[in-house]
Parts: sequence; C-alpha cells; structure tokens
Amino acid sequence: MVIPSIPGFAFSDQPREPGYDPARMAAIEAKLMARLGYQRYGAQGGDWGSIISTQVALNDPAHVAGLHLNMCFGNAPAGTDPNEGLTDLERERVKARQLFQSEETGYQQIQGTKPQTIGIALNDSPVGLAAWIVEKFRTWCDCDGNPETIFTRDELLTNITLYWATQTAASSARIYYESRHPLSPPVPRRVETPTACADFPKEIIWSPRRWLEPRFNITRWTTMPRGGHFAAMEQPQLLVDDMRAFFRGIR
Repeated sequence: MVIPSIPGFAFSDQPREPGYDPARMAAIEAKLMARLGYQRYGAQGGDWGSIISTQVALNDPAHVAGLHLNMCFGNAPAGTDPNEGLTDLERERVKARQLFQSEETGYQQIQGTKPQTIGIALNDSPVGLAAWIVEKFRTWCDCDGNPETIFTRDELLTNITLYWATQTAASSARIYYESRHPLSPPVPRRVETPTACADFPKEIIWSPRRWLEPRFNITRWTTMPRGGHFAAMEQPQLLVDDMRAFFRGIR
C-alpha cells in the first residue's frame, strides 16, 4: 500500500509556487506510482482524496485498475429534473446536502479566497487551530454532535498536532484556493475505470447514484449502515471490508 500525504499537508513539503490544484497533485501521485514500479494499481480516497483519486483514474487509466471512493458526488445531469427518479430518502439527503452548503461552508469561502490570512491566524494559535478542526469533526461525523462518542481525545489531538507541528495550516488551506483558480481549467470527462462508492449515511458531500452514473463507470455501490465524512477514522472496518471486496473482484 502507498499512502501519501498530499502536498501542503502534514509531512509533505509545502508548495512554494501557485498551481498545486487537484489535477497537479494527481499527476504527482501517478508519477510516484510509476517511480515505485507499479504497473497496475487501485486508487482510493475520501474528501480531497476522492477528488484527487478521480483525477488519477482519469489521467492514468492504463495503470489504474479500479477507483474506490467514500465521498461520491456530482451535479445532476444537465437538462434533467434533479428530483426525477429519486427515492424519498435520496431527496431528503439532497436537501441535507443543500442545507450543508448554505449553512456549513464558511470555511470553504475563507480558505478558497484568503487562505494565507486564515492560515497565519491558525498557525499562531493552538487553541484557534483546535477549534477550527474539531468543529469539522463535530459537524461532519456520524456522532450526533459529540465527536468524543466516535473518536478518542488522543485521536483528535493527534490530528490537530499534525497541522500544528508541521505548520501547515496555510499550505493545506491553499488547496481550496488552487481548486478554484486552476492554471488549466479541467475538461469534464467520464471515468471509465471501474468505480466503487462506499455510501456512508452521514457523508456531507453526497449525490444520488443516478446523478453519478453519467460521470463514473460505477460497478459497485455499498450502502453503509453508519458513518460520516471521516469514514477511515469513524468506521475503518466497514471501509476496509468494502475496499477489499471491490479490488478483489478486479484483479
């Protein structure tokens, strides 16, 4: 297994020039896999890892055997009624996503427009950094507003410490800015690589399968019984079991 931290995060180097958007990060990851000698490999991700892994599958289809995502999202197909063909549960989840976008994405606006400003502030205050990060765990996990029912304090503090010790608050925030201002605007393309979606019920960035079919070659869709945005930390066994089942079938 190759588990990289992406540029600007944790122990990866901090980019010293603009242009490190998800597409460029995906190119770096594909180059890394080639350098390590992998002729065929699978890609997996959630959050930014979902976006970057999708780009890896698009850019290196000759070597990517399968794509597994635990944040599966996209817009409704153009020219269609977004609600057409959806179940009542799917409509409720679409409404929840819309509510999240309107009420819970202030961080995206700040990090996507003024990443250096918020980065300097967070890098100067461990309490501020802790508040900024734990608020996300509280809101995004399947924990009914109490992250300590899912994560230990050591797990939460370790996550915070990775940003604090490496001083990467600003460099990690920049991915939001770079994705909004790519040097080369992405051209929409369908992922033909076999794709699996692990659908966790409290994922905050979510789309119904019907919206995703035109964008991905979906060959596996698993409705999970519990879990939210931080699937790898919240429900690691559910995630690992689904990954194993998917990649076992495409070797």
